[in-house]
Parts: sequence; C-alpha cells; structure tokens
Amino acid sequence: MTTLPFALNHMTTPGLPLDAFFALARSLGMTAVEIRNDLTGNAILDGTPAKHVTALAAEHGLTIISINALQRFNEWNNTRAAEAAHLISYARDCGAKALVLVPVNDGSGQADGERQANLKEALTVLKPMLDAAGIIGLVEPLGFEICSLRSKTEAVDGIRAIGGEATFRVVHDTFHHHLAGEQTIHPEMTGLVHISGVTDSDVAIADLRDSHRVLVDENDTLDNVGQIRRLKAAGYSGPFSFEPFADEVHGVADPAAALRTSMAYLEANI
Repeated sequence: MTTLPFALNHMTTPGLPLDAFFALARSLGMTAVEIRNDLTGNAILDGTPAKHVTALAAEHGLTIISINALQRFNEWNNTRAAEAAHLISYARDCGAKALVLVPVNDGSGQADGERQANLKEALTVLKPMLDAAGIIGLVEPLGFEICSLRSKTEAVDGIRAIGGEATFRVVHDTFHHHLAGEQTIHPEMTGLVHISGVTDSDVAIADLRDSHRVLVDENDTLDNVGQIRRLKAAGYSGPFSFEPFADEVHGVADPAAALRTSMAYLEANI
C-alpha cells in the first residue's frame, strides 16, 4: 500500500479496456478509480451495463469514487436534465460514490451575477436527483480564462447558498488551482483531488491546456507537492487521483512504471 491515498482516473490510460485499467490500478496498490463517460470504445460510451462495471470493480477489489463527468452542468436545460438523470442512475447502478460536475468552458455564462445564478439553479435541481440516488456531486471549477466557474470559493458559496453541504463537494484540481490563481483552499468541502503536472516552463499560464498535463515529477511547475502538503495539513484525507491528459503519457509503453515513478516522487516529497 502507498502512504498517500492515490487513485487512478481512466484518462491516465484512455486506451486500456476497463478490466485492464482496473488491474493496473490494483497492481499499483490503489483501491480507488474514476471512470469516464468521454472515452470512445470504453465504458460508459460503449454501452457496458452498469452491473458489469460493478462486478469488475468487485473482482479487482476497487471502489469507483466517481464518474467523470456531467459536462456544462451549470447550463441547465432539458438536455442537461436528461444527461444528469442517465449519469446519476449509471453511477448508482455501478456503485460509484460521486458524479463530477464540469462547468461551461467556452466563454459564455461568465458575467458576474449570471454565473452565480446559473450555478445555484443547477445545484438546486441536481440536489434532489443526487440525494435520491445516494450520490455526491463533485463540482470541479476549471482555471481556464474562458470558464464560467473558475473559483472554488464561488462554488462553495453556491453550495452553501442552496443548503447543499450534505450533497456536494468541490474537486481541487492541482492544474486548475494553479491556472485560476486562487489562493484559498476549502479542505472541509473538498471531496476529491485531481493531480497532474506541467513540465514545460516556456508556456504562459494563460496558454496552458489539458495537452500539457503530464505525470508529476521533479520538473513540475504547478507545485503539486506544495498543494498536496497544504491540503493534507488542513485536514483533507481523501484520494489524490492521477488525471494526466497529455498524449505522451497516454502513449507510454509501460504506464505502471511511469506511475510508480511519479508516486514515489510525491511520497518522498510530501
């Protein structure tokens, strides 16, 4: 077992079938994984029944901490309601503990007042849906300048405004925390931490994209070590889930070795 409670997001190895992905996580001493609904040819998009996912996770001794994600959750409409109902029921039926909620990220819905109203509207409608299924909603602010919800403080304020403290938590993503330039952390309201590093020091913060996100090593420019130390010191004890998006990570010949190296680096420095 590792000393930090690491978890694995399927985005780390999007080409692996679910069974192989689960086996990889277990081989690394992890007991928690995140599955996604945006990987073509993989569960959930390939139509894999939720009960099959449940059985596979049990076979490998894993907990599914989240399905990632309901996109554009803070732009509530009939389409979103249908997507939410489907993902919440899938999460319930496959044994997932939470559903990640990702905000609109195209430059719309950013006006002050509009942002907060849209957030509260979505949270208000999602709360009874999530509660009925026993699922936690994990709100994930994104640090991109075009995002409609960049601030974890704003997310927490919205959750508290609708009395949603028992239903919702926020995701602290080390990449997005750095991009947003937000100093405040909310350990008591943090349900999950996503970790990835950036080693290209020539890219301006405003120009960083998912494609820059690699496994954390000694060349990390995001201060993952400092962020994790701070979260732990403030009382966060939940999982730290690897979520690199870079093609060079997805194409690595031996993902287990690459992950072990990153895990060892973090454990030696936290």
